[in-house]
Amino acid sequence: MGTIRPAVLLTVLYLSTRAASGSYPRAQNVTWKSTNFKTILTWEPNPSADYSYTVEFSAVGADTQRNSHCIRSSGTRCDLSSSLSDLNANYVADVLSEPPLGATSGLIEFPHTRSPRFCPYKDTDIGRPDFKLKVSEDKKKTTLYVTDALTALFKDGQQLDIRDVFSNQLQYKVTYWKNKSTGKKVHVSASNVIEMTQLDRAKSYCFKVQAYIPSRSPDKQLGELSRTQCSTEDNQSVFEVYSVGVIAAAIFLILLLVGLIIAVTVVCYKRREKSQKSGKEEMPLRDV
Repeated sequence: MGTIRPAVLLTVLYLSTRAASGSYPRAQNVTWKSTNFKTILTWEPNPSADYSYTVEFSAVGADTQRNSHCIRSSGTRCDLSSSLSDLNANYVADVLSEPPLGATSGLIEFPHTRSPRFCPYKDTDIGRPDFKLKVSEDKKKTTLYVTDALTALFKDGQQLDIRDVFSNQLQYKVTYWKNKSTGKKVHVSASNVIEMTQLDRAKSYCFKVQAYIPSRSPDKQLGELSRTQCSTEDNQSVFEVYSVGVIAAAIFLILLLVGLIIAVTVVCYKRREKSQKSGKEEMPLRDV
């Protein structure tokens, strides 16, 4: 009986190990991404044609579940927004590397990677709010009307906003400052109708708003900042209302218009003089 060469033995050993593992790479960087309860589980890398991904998830201590859109999938994301029904529960998810849809495998357990824990109520980010600005006629009060952001959650066919979820836990933090000033102040309101009365009259102020949930951990208390909005200032000079470029363009247009008027006036005057001179030359001399 002939001896088996070492190279052949190593090849057989490699192939048997590869078959045992199923040749399915484990998912990497399994991460929760959630804003206003729109919750997506993401991972890497994109699978080849030889395997796919399946997501299993569960609340800690509860039975494992699957989302029908995330079974034997070739994608690297799974929307679990409507699946995480208990907002106060801690969830974990496993991303399994399995054969592609329609294929079979002799493996009993597939390679998988587990996510960190995620609690929707405590961990979802709060997105940027929108607000409207109104100054009273007597200039004594500036009111901010903040719109409670909509979430990805529904109840009885109605879409919920963040106040429906957080109730009296939801507050708003207003950062404000005098226009063109660097000194900033902060005001916190439990309502989304925020009246600012401690402002200098006839001065322009700028405002930014963000959701504030003090019951959360410090790194999750504040939502995304809104866009800056500024009130108008009474008796502003032209240099405060318009930029230097706009003022320069206006001056240039005025000078150009004046120049055109002068040029047209000069041309008309010269033509009139020339016409009068020609008329005199054509008149016959009187008899002496």
